[in-house]
Amino acid sequence: MNFEHTEDRRMLADTLDRFVAGQCPMETRNAIAYGSTGMSGALWSQFAELGAIGALFPEADGGFGGAGFDIAVVFEALGRGLVVEPFLGALMVGRALATAGTPAQKERIAGLIDGSTVAALAHDEPGSHYELARAATQAVRNDKGWALSGTKAMVVQGAQAQLLLVSARTAGAVDSEDGISLFLVPADAPGVERRGYGRIDGGGAADITFSNVQLGADALLGTEGQGLATLELALGWGVLALCAEALGAMEVAKKDTLEYLQTRKQFGVPIGSFQALQHRMADLLLEVEQARSAVTNAAAAMDGERVARERALSAAKFTIGRIGALVSEESIQMHGGIGMTWELPLSHYAKRLVMIDHQLGDEDHHLARYMALG
Repeated sequence: MNFEHTEDRRMLADTLDRFVAGQCPMETRNAIAYGSTGMSGALWSQFAELGAIGALFPEADGGFGGAGFDIAVVFEALGRGLVVEPFLGALMVGRALATAGTPAQKERIAGLIDGSTVAALAHDEPGSHYELARAATQAVRNDKGWALSGTKAMVVQGAQAQLLLVSARTAGAVDSEDGISLFLVPADAPGVERRGYGRIDGGGAADITFSNVQLGADALLGTEGQGLATLELALGWGVLALCAEALGAMEVAKKDTLEYLQTRKQFGVPIGSFQALQHRMADLLLEVEQARSAVTNAAAAMDGERVARERALSAAKFTIGRIGALVSEESIQMHGGIGMTWELPLSHYAKRLVMIDHQLGDEDHHLARYMALG
């Protein structure tokens, strides 16, 4: 199998790299990421005009990419710039719509691609621990359609989203694989209450409470009680995206650390000439290449059968979690005390790498899942 990117993907990566470097340098990124909204609507629209969102979707859904390697290319570029705009929500919600939506529901994908709609997936709940099948939020059928009640936690960009994809239980026990349904919920619907806050690594999130939110019958995405497969697939695309984003961040941390070793001097010589640091840097380079292989394997498996796909995704997420923490620790240590300062971009890359491990399942969760799938 040929794992080299096509010319179109290389051009997309180059375009995104130039755009992010020119429009969102680290000072601008930090002002956006740690600001009141945790994203920039103007920058989001520019990404849409550039075609970065369209690359996440196949032509049948109005995009021009949509393969695993397209997602990897886009998110690796985003990771290099620590971009906080809501690409992840657009990807997961959009792929769920493409998988299970009616023709009318699929028309919403156009709003995601052109940047006019910010979407977020609301699945995790207070007290949950990455369990795919756990949903305490309830949806009860009534004469108007559905009544939705419950709470979702740590919804990425949930305070800025206009469209929420919410998992809710329509039958079965709280952790039953059967009985989970997916609903499209306007964020401004009566009964939706959002408490937004900033994330430690930049960007925003929200806890969202649904108090007897009335939804029409057309809010149901897919078949009632059979939403788990669609949810798994949507989260799978999200896992691939996060792994690729982490890879981009690792590449920058690696490059910056190598440059520091070549320029910082002690005893009149660059510290990179010290054998102990050379060995540590060589180990780091090998680990980053292993992470790249894991992401490549996951991207290639996205069109395969379910078990192979999910094992490849869990293997990649486990690998990224372990190596991301290692890259963060080693890069900061080899920079010395300056590595932890706010002014040095490395500190922000390190925070993002550590936090990616806790998003959509951490290292321990995906190791256990990989074994269970085997």
